Formats: sequence, structure tokens, C-alpha cells
Amino acid sequence: MSAGLFAVILAFSAPAFAQDAGGGAAPAPATPPLASVLPPNAPPTFADLAEKQLDAVVFISTTQAPPPGGPQAGPRGPELPGFPPGSPFEEFFREFRDRQRGQPQQQQQPAPRPTAALGSGFIIDPAGFVVTNSHVVSEAAEISVTMHDGTKLPAKLVGVDGPTDLAVLKVDSKKPLVSAPWGDSEALRVGDWVVAIGNPFGLGGSVTAGILSARQRDIQQGPYDDYLQTDASINRGNSGGPLYNLNGEVIGINTAIYSPTGGSVGIGFAIPSSVARPVVEQLRDHGQVRRGWLGVQVQSVTPDIAESLGMQEPAGALVTSVSPEGPAGKGGVRQGDVITRFNGESIEQMRELPRVVAATKIGSAVPLELVREGKAETVTVTVGELEPQEQVALSGSSGTPRPETTIDTKQVLGLTLSQLTPGLRDSFSINPDVEGVVVTEVGDASAASERGIEAGDVIVEAGQEPVKTPEDLNRLVDDARSQGRKTVLMLLSRDGDLRYVPMPIEDRKG
Repeated sequence: MSAGLFAVILAFSAPAFAQDAGGGAAPAPATPPLASVLPPNAPPTFADLAEKQLDAVVFISTTQAPPPGGPQAGPRGPELPGFPPGSPFEEFFREFRDRQRGQPQQQQQPAPRPTAALGSGFIIDPAGFVVTNSHVVSEAAEISVTMHDGTKLPAKLVGVDGPTDLAVLKVDSKKPLVSAPWGDSEALRVGDWVVAIGNPFGLGGSVTAGILSARQRDIQQGPYDDYLQTDASINRGNSGGPLYNLNGEVIGINTAIYSPTGGSVGIGFAIPSSVARPVVEQLRDHGQVRRGWLGVQVQSVTPDIAESLGMQEPAGALVTSVSPEGPAGKGGVRQGDVITRFNGESIEQMRELPRVVAATKIGSAVPLELVREGKAETVTVTVGELEPQEQVALSGSSGTPRPETTIDTKQVLGLTLSQLTPGLRDSFSINPDVEGVVVTEVGDASAASERGIEAGDVIVEAGQEPVKTPEDLNRLVDDARSQGRKTVLMLLSRDGDLRYVPMPIEDRKG
């Protein structure tokens, strides 16, 4: 790490003066008392909270074996006292020391040693259970937990959960341990005070304060994203540390920051306690997490899709495929249904459904409300258990194969379409069980191109009716146009995955 990448910036300001009537300098007005500048109901200090909770927050360090065949190093000199391995301070001051000794930095060959990671955590049980982020302890050969008083203890990994980025550790201590109580993140309001305690840059217990800036943030880190956003300063090393309410209760686990600079810019994210607590309890008790499973693939309902389906508002989760032997398939859920409520909980956005289903008790029979062909219906499903192999990753197109040249095609909505032939199946690697019409060409700058349709996609349905030929699609588009629709909802298959695409209906010309 070069010195230019790490700097301590001090802000200085000269005494302010105002000119009096005679041209002389007069002292600026005195700083108003603290009570007059704090917002109403603001706590005058966070000292009581910090004093009680600092002992519950720990510093976590991990080591990994050095890669084989690493560079051979010359003498390193003595280790720098006071800075943990891997700390930016350690590297910064080592470079300064080497320059003072006249040793060019480019000639230094650091000795291979175990890589180190630094993070935070907090004790949730006096028996020695510690919570942190899974990315702090992933692939660690050794894990150490350092208490606020400097006591360093080896830690055992009890369990990790990648989808929520949570991990539970266990330490054995001869001294009594202070634990942090859980709080209710759902009771927290945007604008409420929050306090973060952690280990930024390996400095040890640091306390920062701010407010809850937003809720339910989706930062595209996993299927269960539901983050709290805060402007309390969170930096590297804060990962896994607690976010408190003013009662000294953990309402979040700091896990990520948004920063173009690598430091805090006032946008930090924490896993809410409503999500973390049940996961942590399962990891502590069983070493793993069991989640509910419905057996459907879903996508968001956009305004265009809602209009295509005759819905008043774009809400719910649109079912793109159903596993026939899954809970939803056995319960009567169909492709094209829009799930609006699950077990009494409203589904306003698609991403809410996986989180709600995952948290439902396995084996329980729950009502599922949906919209089917414009009508509200209710079915009952028995929640299954999600298995790792059932988490199928979406894959994109690997390219655009050249289609056959001796095929009959038809132009519909800027798409060149053809019936499926054995040759086209081979050219575009289309599964034998997929039926519909294949897209052989997409017009440049067309609405279809803007919506991500590619050559090789297969149109399976339009307007929730099957499509067997290009003429079928043309007829269904005309039907939608005659009904005053602005879009027609098409179901596309790509690499075996299904998704709905609302296509604008262009007026016929000529």
C-alpha cells in the first residue's frame, strides 16, 4: 500500500473576526451552547450506551496460509509495535521507515506470510457465541477474537450462511463475558438515531453515531437483501459489528458501504435484526440454516406488465415457471399467476417473496393469494425445504449463433421469427422440450432490442396464450391492439430459463 493511498487529513481554521464600525477587528460571536444546536429530543451524549456496550464488541482477525511459491524476501526488520497485522497503519509506517533508511520501496520484497483479514463482531451469549459477517471469516485457517480489554482468544467457527452474509463463532473465556441484547429493527423509523461500534482499520473499539437513512435497500448482494442504510461512519474493519438503537439494543449488523474512495461517505448498510436474529439462532443451535421453499421462479411486475395483465397497480411477484413436484405446483400455482399475498403478508415487490417464504416454518400449510387472468384466487401450499441444488443461477446468452438460411420467417414487432426446426434447435442450443417460435433476428434500435430480446430466444406465450407459429403471435398482437392494450406480455425461454417481457404494440402503418 503506497503512502498516497493512506493519508490523515487535518482541517484547520483561522480565528474568525468581524470588522467593527471603526475598521478594527472584533472577536466573532461565541459558539452557542451545545443544547441550542442539537435537534429536539437528541441525546446530549452517547457515553452511557458506549460504556455499557464496548465490552460486548470484539475485534476479529483471521489468517490464511500464504500461497505456495511466493516471492522470497530479504530482511524485514522488526515488526512495528502497536498495529495489528494487515492494518493500513502498519504498511504506511513501514514504507516511511524504509524511505528514512534509504531503501527504495520498489526493491523491497516482502516475505510471504499468512494473509490477514480484520473485522468486527459482537457477543450475543455469555456462553461465548459471537456474531460477525461470513465474508470476515470465509476461508480462514485461524480465527482470533480480541476483547475490548485486549484479551485474545482463539475462536471456533460454528456456522456460516452465505446468502445473508452471517457467521457465528464460539470462544471459551475464563472471565465473564458481556453480551449485547437484540432489538427490533422493525420498530426503528427513518431518522432515528443509531450508533455503530466496531474495529475500523484495526484501530479497536470505535464509536460513531448517525441516523437511520433508509430501509429495505436492495444492494444486489443476495436473494434476501433487505438492508438498513445509515450515515453513521462505517469503514473497512467495521464489517460484522453491531448497529445499536438508543436503548443499547442491536438492530443491525454492519456489512457493507458504498464508497468511491474506499472510506466512509455516509452510506453504510446493515443487516436488520429481523433478518439476522432467526438466522443467527439457527446457526448457533444447528450450525446451518433451513429455509422454506415454494418451487417457483418469479420476476417483478413492471407498469407495462401490469397493464398487459389488466392490473390496476404494478405489485406482486409474477410466476415465470413452476416446479411440478414443488409445493407451489402441488398447490395449484400456475405459470403467469401474480402472487400478491403469502401467509397473510402482502407482497408489494417481487424480492419480498423469497425472504418471506424462506422465513416460513417448513411443513406449514399457508394461504397464497394470487391474480390469475385478471381474477383474484386463493390456494393453499405446504412449504417445503430449500436445498442447495435447488438454487439455480441465471445464465446469460453466450453469443448469437448464425441461423439457417433456408427457413420461412415472418416479421412481428420488429422481430424476425421462425417456427422451430431441428436445425434451429441445434444452431441456438434450444432444449428439446421448449416449444414456441424462435427469434432469428432483432431489429437494431427496436423496442425488442431495448428490452433485451436476442436471437435464439423462444417466444412461448403471448397474452398468456401459447404460441406455436409466427402467425399465432401476429394474431395475438392484433387481439391485444383491438382491446386497447398498449403492450402484449410475451413469455420467453432462454437457456431453459423463462421470463416475461412486455412488448409495446406499434400502430400499423401502410
